[in-house]
This record gives sequence, structure tokens and C-alpha cells, in this order.
Amino acid sequence: MPIMPVTDSMFLLAESREHPMHVGGLQLFELPEGAGPDYVSDFHRQLMSLVDVRQLFRRRPRGPVGTVGQFAWTSDEQLDLEYHVRLSGLPRPGRVRELLELTSRLHGYLLDRHRPLWEFTMMEGLQGNRFATYTKVHHSLLDGVSALRLMQSSLSDDPSDMDVRPPWSPRVRTDVFSGGGRARESAAFDPVRAVQDLFQEVRGFGSATTKVINEAFREQSATLSFQAPRSMFNVAITGARRFAAQGWPLDRIRAVGKAAGATMNDVMLAMCSGALRRYLLDLGALPDKPLVAAIPMSLRTDASIGGNAIGIILCDLATTEAEAGDRLRTIHDSMLRGKAVYHGMSRLQILALSAVPLIPLAVGMIPGMVKVAPPAFNVLISNVPGPRKPLYWNGARMQGVYPLSIPYEGQALNITVTSYAGNLEFGLTGCRGTVPHLQRLLGLLEDSLVDLEKAFS
Repeated sequence: MPIMPVTDSMFLLAESREHPMHVGGLQLFELPEGAGPDYVSDFHRQLMSLVDVRQLFRRRPRGPVGTVGQFAWTSDEQLDLEYHVRLSGLPRPGRVRELLELTSRLHGYLLDRHRPLWEFTMMEGLQGNRFATYTKVHHSLLDGVSALRLMQSSLSDDPSDMDVRPPWSPRVRTDVFSGGGRARESAAFDPVRAVQDLFQEVRGFGSATTKVINEAFREQSATLSFQAPRSMFNVAITGARRFAAQGWPLDRIRAVGKAAGATMNDVMLAMCSGALRRYLLDLGALPDKPLVAAIPMSLRTDASIGGNAIGIILCDLATTEAEAGDRLRTIHDSMLRGKAVYHGMSRLQILALSAVPLIPLAVGMIPGMVKVAPPAFNVLISNVPGPRKPLYWNGARMQGVYPLSIPYEGQALNITVTSYAGNLEFGLTGCRGTVPHLQRLLGLLEDSLVDLEKAFS
């Protein structure tokens, strides 16, 4: 099995009980017409019969558990599908509230490193003739873009397609059991070419570094990691999680962006800015300086699935501005400057330079350091493009998909959004003991969007 890139192994090395390093996704489905009371349990039994498992979902760390030896993957050829694929019933009355409570608890548990690092839970008993699924995968296996691509490839845009396989099982049988997959992996990797490419990128790294240093004196966005204020989010955390989710029509967000001359991503960030400002004001905890958000950007240039390829842009959220229009304009300008800093750089150079604001996250893992080390940023906000058309799983229409991500030590709140079938779906993942009344942010996001619509009407 392959050696782990450092961008994958770092998620294993940083993990502890207080810091689970897995991502997740909550999907809501409508029961197909004519579905009986045993539809979900029958569906679960059908999934258990699909013993052909992708190689990606057989991977587990090769090094000893509890050491720093997790630098290579090995394949689990005795995978216990009953452990990984589960069925749960929601407590009555089966509202979205109960669904989010169960999802919050599931997201707080560590994955077992003796096994492949993923779990899949089907949840029945949801009101509104629906069921839900929760997928949980370690970040060392997949980043957000990979996870959405895999989900999309395992669903269908045809409601009559009844041969849709789950993410861990390919439609066509692969050579997982014959060993041919490993042979192709080896044949596809050219170590000489890889070293040559690495040398070319490293040779240009010095000039790229000089460019960023120069930019740092001219552009605020390159120095934001030294300007983030302390906030209630930048404290030590526990492993327990709380999750809240809701979607908004893309047409509303697109209309604001068009009127303001901003991107939809800018408007999404302005929604978060207004909601966080009101939330902190209500708690008497709004810093005197504007919050700074870290915005991950995908560096993938192909349709590959697996691993991590992420850069970071820092953005001024303008939370000290009282007017919604002023906040959006500041965010738009900040994002333009942040993107300009990386213009013309290679993927390796962007990865290396993006690591600078992430250094405090690593330092924060040292006990007590969060109290003395200044935060590089205040909150992580990710936007991962998703499917544009409605998708189906053996006739069941997916109503929504809501991402769950990782709060880090010193970063108690993570906001991740994805687009799906005309909606922008927000997933808010917070430390249960640090971010009180997390669900209130959903109402404040709506208020923030209304303020933006009024500002640019």
C-alpha cells in the first residue's frame, strides 16, 4: 500500500480523544412512492450483501496504534461490513431536532484505527416520510471535495435507476480481491518523474516566498494571521460535538451577489459574518477587532478521489461593521487580495505557504498553549461545490446534504457549506461545551441574508 503524503498523515498524528479528525455528511432522503414500513431495514440488509468494497475503504494505518508510525496504509482483507454499516432508529417524535442530536453524538466518537477509518449509519423513524444517512470518514482518507465527488458518483440523477451502489462499493466489480489494483497503483507511479517534478517546484519556491513576503507588507490579507483577535471560539475544546444544519435558496444568494458585484462565496461569507456578529453581541463577547476566517480552497486539478489537496486564504469578516453592505464590500476586497497573493504559484508552493497560518493549530495541540499563543484566525469556513441536479438512491430522492467538519484545538466552531439542487446547505459543527445554543446561528444566518437583501435592493 502507498506511503501517506504528509497532508494525510498529519490528521492521524494530530488526533486525540479531544480532537477527532474525521469529516462527515448528513443526507436526507424522501421514501419512494409505495415504500412500506420495513423499507429502511430492508435497504440496510441489501447494503450488507454488497461485499465488494473499494480499496480506499479497506485502508487502515499500517503503523502501530498510539504511536507516530502511521505513515503508510495497509489493506484490511477481512473487513467486517456489519461493523461499518449500521442501522439506527430515531427516538420519537423523530423530528429534525432528534436527528441532529443523534448525528452530533455520532460525530463525537473516534474512529477505530484497528479498522478502516469509516462508518455509515442509516437512520429510520424521521418525520415527513423520510430517512437519513450519516457518513463518517477520517480526514486522512478524504477531503471535502473528494467526499462530495464520491457521494455524487454513488447516486443517480435518474429516479428509475435501481442499481445505485453505496460509496464503498463500486458498480462494477473491481480486482480488490485479486491484487490487480495494487499492481496498477505501482505501475501508475513513476518515482523518477515525481522527483523531477518536486525539484522543479522546490527550485522556484525561494522566489515565491520572496513574493509573498513583499505582498505581506502591502496587502492586509497576507498579514491577517497576525491580526486575528482572541474570541470565545479560540479556546481549548473537548471531543463532544453539536451540529446544526439548514439550507437557503441559491437564487436569493445569487441575487445579492449580482446587485453587489460580489461572488456567491462572498455573500455566503457575509451571511456568516452577520450571524457571528449578532451571536457574539448577544453573548457580550464581540471582539473590538474584526474576526478573521480561514477559507480552504481546493487545489485539485483532476477528478481524483482520496487524500487531501487544500490551500488556505485568510479573510477579514468585518464583524466590527454595523452595516451589512459594508461587511460584504470588505469581505469581497479581502478575498480578492487573498487570491492575488497566490497567483502564479505551483500547488506545492501554495500548500507550503498555506501552512503558515496553520502552524498555531499544531502548536495549540501542546497542552496549555492555546491560552498563550495568539490565534492565526478565528473560524474555519469552507465552501465545497456540490451536485446541481437532484440525485436519487434507488428511487429515494435526496432532499439535502449537510457537511460536518472538524473543530480544532483553539478553533471551537467550523462552518462548512455545499451547494445542492438550487440550495446552499450550511453545516455548523461546534464543540458542545464551548459554543452554546449553536442552533441559534441558523436563525441569525437568515436574519443576516435578509439584511444583505435590504442593503442591495
